[in-house]
Amino acid sequence: YYTHRVIEDPEWSLATVPHLTELCLQHIVHNFEKNPILDRLLPEHQRKVLDRLSTGLPLAVTANVISDEDYWKRCCTERWQVCDISNYGDSWKRMFFERHLENILKCFIPNTTDPNQVLELIPLCKDYVRKLEVDQFLPPVKVDQKEEKDDLSDTGSDFGLGEVSTHHYDLGVLITALPHLEELHLTYGVKDCGMNFEWNLFNFTHQDCCNLAVAVKMCHNLKVFKLTRSKVDDDKTRLLVRNLLDHPCLVELNLSHNFIRDKGARAVGKLINRSRLETLDLYNNQIHHLGAQALAQALAENSTLTSLNLRLNCVEDKGGEAIGRALLTNTTLKSIHLGSNNLSEPTAMLFSQVLAQNTTLTSINFSCNHLGLDGGKQLLEGLAGNKALTEFDLRLAEVGQETEYLIHQIVWANREAARLGALQHPPAKPL
Repeated sequence: YYTHRVIEDPEWSLATVPHLTELCLQHIVHNFEKNPILDRLLPEHQRKVLDRLSTGLPLAVTANVISDEDYWKRCCTERWQVCDISNYGDSWKRMFFERHLENILKCFIPNTTDPNQVLELIPLCKDYVRKLEVDQFLPPVKVDQKEEKDDLSDTGSDFGLGEVSTHHYDLGVLITALPHLEELHLTYGVKDCGMNFEWNLFNFTHQDCCNLAVAVKMCHNLKVFKLTRSKVDDDKTRLLVRNLLDHPCLVELNLSHNFIRDKGARAVGKLINRSRLETLDLYNNQIHHLGAQALAQALAENSTLTSLNLRLNCVEDKGGEAIGRALLTNTTLKSIHLGSNNLSEPTAMLFSQVLAQNTTLTSINFSCNHLGLDGGKQLLEGLAGNKALTEFDLRLAEVGQETEYLIHQIVWANREAARLGALQHPPAKPL
């Protein structure tokens, strides 16, 4: 006689034994950094591996191996609270690499941060970066005392701090190595400096300008260049323009919130007719009538520019009239912003002729000027037969409520006619 006894774990079940395939996939996930064999797996197995991979894997491993958007979506959402891919061509991978590179540049401290942080990233991100928005550049923390002393005797600032102490990271090596870069938005300053505020933290030096100008010239696919709030003066503007002349792709230039005066505006006038610029923004500078006249002269001969923003300058009537005369012959410009330019009745009178003759302009902004009641009546008279203008901003232009109302009615009728025309004749879809 014998007794047969089976001792079992009451919680044991055959279902808890993982399949061999599952064990293999777990091994691949755990060893992915050393052996990224994603392309050798079946599609369903690739999906399982991608869903389990850590977002903390080195970019040297994942950048050129993983193209799956769901994986890069996890990388983005785990790192940043706000993620809107509509600004990144609806691509999570592009968003990740652009924002990652921007963060490195914003935190880069010359003479302190290892340049290899940027250089090693270039081969990993160069195929995905199309736009860079860097709104902060940090200056060096420590300065060589001898170098600073020499600089103080030569080009000291108003506060006794030499430019050499604030040279920023040179973007040249980076942006010339990004073959698909189309947009570059830069601001040379420091955000959230708090009690550590010093004027030299916001100093876009001559050397910075030289480096940037050469780099932008070599960036042949660049379409949009914005350099705002960076104390760009006439000399720096001329240096930038010299390197942008005959640029093959540049269509938008934004130098708003700077210190550009008439000489700088003259340089930009030359650029207008030696480039393919379509949008020019010089908002909030120090351009007077001589600069406006130079821009007007270029505008009279130009056939590409569609938008010009001169808001918050001081072109006055001499400049405003020059621009008006240019628009009597220009057939390309669609939008012009002359708000807050100390304009008065003479400019309004000339623009009444523009409204009567020009069939291209669709938007004019004269807000915060002193056009006066007679100026408003002149504009209303010129607008009587105009069918093209769909936006006309006369807020705080002192033209009178009745005139402003009547002008609004005409513009509204034009806008409705344009809308109905667009519904009846929709643009043809590209093949």
